[in-house]
Amino acid sequence: MASQCSLSTLFPIQSELDCALADASTEREKDNLVKDYLEKLDENGDLRIPDFQTGLEWLNTLGPLSLNKELSGKVVLLDFFTYCCINCMHILPDLHRLEKKHPAKDGLVIVGVHSAKFPNEKALDSVRSAVLRYDICHPVVNDSEARLWHDLEVSCWPTLVLLGPRGNLLFSLVGEGHGDRLALFAAGALRHYGERGLLKTHAVGIKLYRDSLPPSVLSFPGKVAIDATEKRLAIADTGHHRILVVSSAGRLLHVVGGPKSGRRDGDFVEASFSSPQGVAIQGEAVYVADTENHLIRKIDLLEGRVSTLAGVGAQGTDKEGGAMGPQQPISSPWDVTLGSAGGGEGNVLWIAMAGTHQIWALFLADGKLPKGSESKAGTCVRWAGSGNEENRNNAYPHKAGFAQPSGLAWAPQEPWCCLYVADSESSTIRTLALKDGAVKSLVGGERDPLNLFAFGDVDGKGADSKLQHPLGVAWAPEQSRLYVADSYNHKIKLVDPKAKQCSTLAGTGEAGDTLGPEFNKSRFNEPGGICVGDGGKLLYVADTNNHRVKVLDLISKTVSLFPISTDCTDSGPSKPSAPTKAPTLPKSAARKEMPPAAVSAGQTLVMSLALTLPGGTKLTEGAPSCWALSAEGNEWLLEGGVVTGDIVDLSKPISISTQIPAVIRDFHSNPSLTLGVWLYYCMETGNACMMKAASFKQPLLIGANGGAEEIAVTLAHAF
Repeated sequence: MASQCSLSTLFPIQSELDCALADASTEREKDNLVKDYLEKLDENGDLRIPDFQTGLEWLNTLGPLSLNKELSGKVVLLDFFTYCCINCMHILPDLHRLEKKHPAKDGLVIVGVHSAKFPNEKALDSVRSAVLRYDICHPVVNDSEARLWHDLEVSCWPTLVLLGPRGNLLFSLVGEGHGDRLALFAAGALRHYGERGLLKTHAVGIKLYRDSLPPSVLSFPGKVAIDATEKRLAIADTGHHRILVVSSAGRLLHVVGGPKSGRRDGDFVEASFSSPQGVAIQGEAVYVADTENHLIRKIDLLEGRVSTLAGVGAQGTDKEGGAMGPQQPISSPWDVTLGSAGGGEGNVLWIAMAGTHQIWALFLADGKLPKGSESKAGTCVRWAGSGNEENRNNAYPHKAGFAQPSGLAWAPQEPWCCLYVADSESSTIRTLALKDGAVKSLVGGERDPLNLFAFGDVDGKGADSKLQHPLGVAWAPEQSRLYVADSYNHKIKLVDPKAKQCSTLAGTGEAGDTLGPEFNKSRFNEPGGICVGDGGKLLYVADTNNHRVKVLDLISKTVSLFPISTDCTDSGPSKPSAPTKAPTLPKSAARKEMPPAAVSAGQTLVMSLALTLPGGTKLTEGAPSCWALSAEGNEWLLEGGVVTGDIVDLSKPISISTQIPAVIRDFHSNPSLTLGVWLYYCMETGNACMMKAASFKQPLLIGANGGAEEIAVTLAHAF
């Protein structure tokens, strides 16, 4: 009889296959290894997994899907992803190719299982926007509490899990860069079960959300830049795969590329981009981070042509660079800004290389990096960042670590002399010194370089302030102020770099599309780009998920729309719903039933909770570790609610108190309380992080006789 299994059951079995495939030299040999592996799996019985939890929200489908119904008879590929993750974005082309080669009628269905890292990512509207932005055409389930993630013991993003037609585990792949292995496994599974007549050709019921959207001038604009001397703006119309150049009054001057993605140089009509993000404009030149093409492009407005300056059109893994631009592979450039390095002004284009977690330089003229050697015009080279995904500051730029840098602002004036970096996955703003390349923290995050969970929405100083996945920064030299697009907090924030003080400038913290017009009444929806205009009097904001550019007047402190030729389509306000219950306890959670505690009406029950982590690990500061006290079936014990609290320190027991109601509903019901705990912790010597859970069931023997004011019980668990 098949039992429900997790990846911990599969990995030891698959590891033998992985080793054999590494030694195989021909495709036929690899096919035979996969064939033998699948036959052995079938002989040993199915490794069945649990079905999707009922009540989850689904996208791109006519309704919820079940492994036992709609997906029965299909080879199913589960893609565990979170939409902020650059590695998750990197595998999307592999999935697109796979679903194009093997459609549902052939027996393969891909299901994205969205398992959020950030609180903002749990909201259905946020996931829906990401599905549209990344052109995901397969079903996606919003598993906001990561129930299936925990059931299968998934440990990192992205993780791919291939299932057989009975919901049985076949293969798993962790991380990016496994396109060939994925294609091998999928083809082998389809062939194996097809020969046995176990595949079904029925349709699954796909309904793409994008097909119901009205047209709009902009689609998920990622970044905006200004050329103050010419009074022109460049807008990355990311969802339409094009660049718009408009006057400061909103008159459309140039449309370059779009509406479909592509990779082609040429005139403005034939040129094409793929989800461009960063833009920088100066004079008659617009520089573009052509993100999903892994290219840096140049738009010559005078000649009316687009050319490629760096990248080979495919994702690179090189973390050093040094080749001439068109020969240098790069990875997911997210922002660009003009600056200077050992030469004339504007001789270098700084690049936020999100895909390798680094800052690179593309020399437009001869120059020299701080403490580096001379670089010829056209050279594309790493400046800062080891390539490890970290929040690591260091006096040596190559030893510092970034985590998906996504926004840049150049501040060459004394005493700043730095490049400001919006480091999205560490939720920090960092500085990169122009004189020596030293990397320092400005605001957000925390001091542990391996903690990428130190996010929030807190105004304050330095690391005491908290951001949530900031994507854009803009420098106002006249006021010596830095502006931040705090994307997942749906806010624009102001930073005083001298005092390291960060404060909210505009936005309520809730996603929406409301024009206050006052700053504190206006709403944004994941703003991704920002630039300063009119001598520091205006801010232009790419309000990404609202498909708009908005203008913040810093004098009148009002927000207005930036019109582009015609009015943009109103997408309406959206508000993510707040959680109303404790997180779902994963299947793998340890469960303990405690001895009954004798209590009386009106007494206070004090639970002393002692938790111990495995050796060599520590609690991840800033991660949402928490406890929740519930009384299912006897909600009157807690006056109908669930009591929750944060866990930030395990050095001493956690004290949790609850008062037994003065009026007892039923002395004979033998009620109980359940205390659930969820802990995020990381290895002290590595970047592996885990989430584990446990629960304690505390039966109560309620009597009418009073006694001491407090009754104490001790709960303990070692993870």
